[in-house]
Amino acid sequence: MTTFYKILVFIHIFSAILGMGPGFILIHVVKSAKTMTQLKYAYAIRRKLHTFVMIGGTLLLITGLLMGFLNPGLFQMGWYVTSLVLFLIALAMGPLVLAPKSKPLKHLLETYKGEDIPEEYIRLSNQLFRYEHIENGIFLIIIALMILKPF
Repeated sequence: MTTFYKILVFIHIFSAILGMGPGFILIHVVKSAKTMTQLKYAYAIRRKLHTFVMIGGTLLLITGLLMGFLNPGLFQMGWYVTSLVLFLIALAMGPLVLAPKSKPLKHLLETYKGEDIPEEYIRLSNQLFRYEHIENGIFLIIIALMILKPF
C-alpha cells in the first residue's frame, strides 16, 4: 500500500470519528432542555457540533472516492458501492428533508416568547428527529459495511 493511500485511509477514519461521532448526539443535546432558554442554548451547541459533522462528512466523501480512484477494484465491491450510495442518500437528506423540517423549528425558536416549551415545538421536533434517526441508522449501516466488508 502506498504512503499516499495510507494517509487517505487515516484521514478517512479520522474524519469518520470527528464527523459522524457528533452526528449521533445532535438529537440528545436538545432533548435534555427543560426551558426555552435551555433549548435555544442547546440549538446553539447543536449548530457548532454540526460544523464538525459537515467537515467530517465532506472529508469522508472525498477520501472515500479518492481511495476508489486509486484502487478501482473498490468499485467492484458490493460493500463499497452500497456504502457510497447510502452515503449519498444520507447526504441528500440534508437539503431535501432535514432543512425543510428545521425551518419551522428555527422560526419558532426565534419568535417564541416565554420560558415554557410549546407543544408546537414538540410536534415539529419529533418530525425532524424521526428523519434524523433514519439518517443515523443509514450511517450505522455504512459503518458496519466498512468494518465487515460482507460482500
